[in-house]
Amino acid sequence: MLTGSGIKVFAGTSHPELAEIIARRIGLPLGKAEVHRSAIGETTVTIRESVREDDVYIINTGCGAVNTALMEICIMVHACKIASAKRITAVIPLFPYARQDKKDKSRAPITAKLVANMLQKSGCDHVITMDLHASQIQGFFDVPLYAEPSIILYIRTHFDLSDVVIVSPDAGGAKRATSIADRLGVDFALFHKERKKANEVSRMVLVGNCRDKIAILVDDMADTCGTLCLAASHLSEAGATKVFAFVTHGILSGNALKSVDASTLEKLIVTNTLPQQKNQAACSKIEVLDIGKVLGEVIRRSHYGESVSKLFHEVPY
Repeated sequence: MLTGSGIKVFAGTSHPELAEIIARRIGLPLGKAEVHRSAIGETTVTIRESVREDDVYIINTGCGAVNTALMEICIMVHACKIASAKRITAVIPLFPYARQDKKDKSRAPITAKLVANMLQKSGCDHVITMDLHASQIQGFFDVPLYAEPSIILYIRTHFDLSDVVIVSPDAGGAKRATSIADRLGVDFALFHKERKKANEVSRMVLVGNCRDKIAILVDDMADTCGTLCLAASHLSEAGATKVFAFVTHGILSGNALKSVDASTLEKLIVTNTLPQQKNQAACSKIEVLDIGKVLGEVIRRSHYGESVSKLFHEVPY
C-alpha cells in the first residue's frame, strides 16, 4: 500500500472499472479530475487537485472511441505537466494503434510510433503498457509489461501440467508461447498460417504434436477470433482432448462472440485490459483474468524505484 504523499493516480473515461481495481490495489483513492466533451467532440479536462511536485499516474486504455481516449490522455498529461507535476506516467493497458507498428508497404505510416511521440510531446515521462503486438515496438516505451505471470499462475492452478501443450496460433507469437511453455516445463507447438488479408486467414498448418493433450492457445489479442477458432478446430482434428485460449487483449469485434460460441474452444480467457462485462454476458465461454493487481503493483514499484522485471520471476501478486 502507498502513502498518499507525493503520488496521485487519475483515470480517464475509457475503463473506470480497471482504474478502481488499480487504485484499491495501491490503497489510494483516484484523483479528482473532470472530463467533458463539447457538442463538436472536443475534450476538456480539469484537474481538481494540486499535482505540484507529485508523481502522477494517468490510467486510460485504447478501447471504444480510441481516438477520443488517446486525445483524452494526452490532454490529461499536458494538464498535469503545466501544473508542475514532478513525473508523469501514462498507464495504457491496450496501446492505441499497436498493430500499425511497421512500414509494410509503400507510404504506410508507423502510427504506433506517432502515438508514442504524441504522448512524449504532451509531457509524458514514462508509459506502462501490456503485451505490445510486436516486440520491435518495445523500443518506443519505458515499461512494456506482459500478462505471462498471470497466465502461468492460472495454468498451474487449473490444469495437470503433464497433459498440457502450449500452442502459438502463428509464428509471430512463438517467442511468447515458448517462454510460457519453458517456464511450465511443457511441450510447445505452433501454426503456420497464410492470410488473404489483414484479419482473414486462408490456411493453417500445425507444427508439433497435441494428440491426447489439453491444447492451450496463447496470443496477445483477439479481434474477430477467426484465427483462434480455426486453430481450435485444427487442434481438435489433430487429437487434442480439449482446447483453451488465453488472450491478453479481448477486442472481440464483429461476430467474434458467435464464432467463439460455435467453436471447439472450451474457454476463451481474456484479461480486463478492456471492459469485458458485456462480452461475458453474451458468451458463456468468456472468462476474465484480472490484471489490475499487476498494474497496481507495477505503479507501487515504479514509485518507490523497485525492480519491475522481478514481477516476471516471482510467484504472483
